[in-house]
Amino acid sequence: MNVELKYDLENVGCHFDIKGKYVTAEPYGTGHINDTFRVTYNRNGINVLYIFQRINPFVFKDPAGLMENISRVTSHQKIKEAHHPQASRRSLNFVPCHNRTLLHTDRKNGTYWRCYFFIDNARTYDVVTSPEMAYQAAKAFGSFQSALSDLGGPRLNETIPNFHNTPKRMEDFENVLDEDKENRAVLAGEEIKFALKWKQKIGYLLDLQIKGEIPERITHNDCKLSNILIDDDSGEGICVIDLDTVMPGLSLYDFGDMVRTMVSPSGEDENSLSIVKVQIPMFEAMVKGYLESAGDILLPAEKENLVFGGKLISFEIGLRFLTDFLEGDVYFKTSRECHNLDRCRAQFRLVQEIEKVEDKLNACIE
Repeated sequence: MNVELKYDLENVGCHFDIKGKYVTAEPYGTGHINDTFRVTYNRNGINVLYIFQRINPFVFKDPAGLMENISRVTSHQKIKEAHHPQASRRSLNFVPCHNRTLLHTDRKNGTYWRCYFFIDNARTYDVVTSPEMAYQAAKAFGSFQSALSDLGGPRLNETIPNFHNTPKRMEDFENVLDEDKENRAVLAGEEIKFALKWKQKIGYLLDLQIKGEIPERITHNDCKLSNILIDDDSGEGICVIDLDTVMPGLSLYDFGDMVRTMVSPSGEDENSLSIVKVQIPMFEAMVKGYLESAGDILLPAEKENLVFGGKLISFEIGLRFLTDFLEGDVYFKTSRECHNLDRCRAQFRLVQEIEKVEDKLNACIE
């Protein structure tokens, strides 16, 4: 499938140090924010695959700072994985531009592009299909978090300020609700009530951080299942991808997003809410994988609040979907009418389902 009608990807590729002749390209992945393409080049009769990605400048205001973060993180990962037999597949490997930078800036069109080698024989999934998959994905995210626990140098750039600052997300929501410029609040009455009822709980983790009971860490901040490459043969979670939001954060934000995307058989935008439920075996496998790889770096208060992290991030992401719906779908990509409202409803239902079995989930951790 050619995509040159939208972007001239052959011209984009000319700016990167790619050997070979451009063949074709196709959209790749299911991300909501950036535009991602799998691009094929022919090098001496052999097809070589790359990923081209257009960074969304509406979301990421400082692409250079973002790429500085990713460069530091992936360089550190390579040091940690240097002796692994498949080291080249366990972190992203970027193709530099001809000027040796990692970011091509198309000033004429106001776009930013990066390129990295395609990791073959692995894929991402949107819905967890077995406890083993949940275990592998959580273990990979835990290993990622643990590996970066000793990353030196200055604090990473905040690629999206206040990304997981739930009180700030609530403030944004209330401002958009007050304005209601798209006259959509009437379609989301129950969801708005739920959001406002949850308001009193949203500052809990930040309060623990202020008290010094949980520390700031380098975190991925978007730990959904689709941001892990799963090896086709072994089923191992081999590589954490989509590093745009890697920055200072809390471990419980990462674990919370794992809960949000792995414990339910439903997709993120499921519109049949009866399907949204908590699968305790998935949660148990996820806790096992995460604590095996990251347990040694976690403080007691972090372990004690893993379930709350799941509730908070499920709520927060639902709140973001609701805010975007009320604002006119300006942030997340949508493919149907009321898509963001469907997403919000699925997240809020998951919060309710977690609350129903909270004691059982805490028993898994203990």
